[in-house]
Amino acid sequence: MNYKYFPHTEEDIKQMLSASGMTTLDDLYADIPEAIRFRKEYNLPEALSEIEIRKLFNEIASSAQNASLTVFAGAGIYDHYAPAVIQSIIQRSEFLTSYTPYQAEISQGTLHYIFEYQSMMAELTGMDISNASMYDGATATAEAVLMAFANAKKADKVLVSKTVDPKVRRVIDTYAKYHGVIVEKIEECDGITDKADMQEKLNAGGVAGVVVQAPNYYGIIEDFTGFADDIHEQKALFIINSIAADLAVIKTPAEWGADIAVGDGQSLGIPMSFGGPGVGYMCCTEKLIRKMPGRIVGMTRDNREQRAFVLTLQAREQHIRRQKATSNICSNQSLMALYVTIYLSLMGKQGLRDAAELSYSGAHYLCEQLSNLDCFKLKYEKPFFNEFCMTYDGDVDALQAECAENGFMAGVKVDEHTIMFAVTEQRTKEEIDEFVDLIKQIEEDAA
Repeated sequence: MNYKYFPHTEEDIKQMLSASGMTTLDDLYADIPEAIRFRKEYNLPEALSEIEIRKLFNEIASSAQNASLTVFAGAGIYDHYAPAVIQSIIQRSEFLTSYTPYQAEISQGTLHYIFEYQSMMAELTGMDISNASMYDGATATAEAVLMAFANAKKADKVLVSKTVDPKVRRVIDTYAKYHGVIVEKIEECDGITDKADMQEKLNAGGVAGVVVQAPNYYGIIEDFTGFADDIHEQKALFIINSIAADLAVIKTPAEWGADIAVGDGQSLGIPMSFGGPGVGYMCCTEKLIRKMPGRIVGMTRDNREQRAFVLTLQAREQHIRRQKATSNICSNQSLMALYVTIYLSLMGKQGLRDAAELSYSGAHYLCEQLSNLDCFKLKYEKPFFNEFCMTYDGDVDALQAECAENGFMAGVKVDEHTIMFAVTEQRTKEEIDEFVDLIKQIEEDAA
């Protein structure tokens, strides 16, 4: 055996190659052009002992190349506080598993936390039903588009506001392309969804659903008054994508009259981890329950009248007829739902509100301080929560690079002269003041 961790013997490999009509392993890659094949030696170090490996990782972690920055950026991933005890609870054996809980009698821990997750997400969004989580907010939104398409009898179009996160829109476009769904964009007007353009496209007919975001990509809290009436008049579904933590204080999707609420739950304490993993949530009205992908866990009583949890609803096509499945969400998609469940249980309603209000206050304080600088101006004079866009009259890339060198992640670049900043409850007034002072110094040095 060449590799002790590979289970196949040389004879196994020969038999598989023969069954595939090939003679060597290289034949498996015959279709890959020679020009893009990697022919060099791998830059891998020599084997090290456990002690040496730990020392190496500690050196890498503390090196200048792995600097820990104070984050003033968001755009879908946020630096929120997470109680330390989560890391211990999440590893308990009755909860932590990567397998689907088919056998209820030995999966009560898994089924229990999924039930609690569903209950809390339904309450957070105000919707009737929640599934047992999706992979992330982008795919959850794309799945909601497919739900709207499946729910419609003849309509094949979905309208997506241009104020929805571009990353989410790209995923929607990919899903739609391979399911025969036509995606049309609703124009934006001064940073918010152009309602007149939406109404015009709705009146043209053939619309299965409409997707908006609250707060939107630019951090603006849009007013969706009347949207649900216009959308439902055309027999379409109203889909709202939201950052989960924001729903602790802003109007819920249910209050706006949404049929489907989707988004990412990373803001519920999940570490940023260079952009993932997150956890997609999906909630809907009761009438759409059988169109919803994933699974739903319910609570019942056993023959001893003790509380028990079971898989109540799950499309079997997810496992045996995948081409007809509503979705192929499966297995380990609920690992991060476990994380969110523990976080929500520890924080409670008041804790969520407190964190949200601190984020709001910090963002508005930072906005005020930056607006006092000649180089910055608030781009949209609209209500925002904890994220906002500023126009910058200098070189955005150079500013962000210099801030990073001094320990700060200075927002997300939206375009050549726009930076989007975010503040969470993790940021203190002292950090905000230090960040603003740094920008002042950079501007003075450049002048």
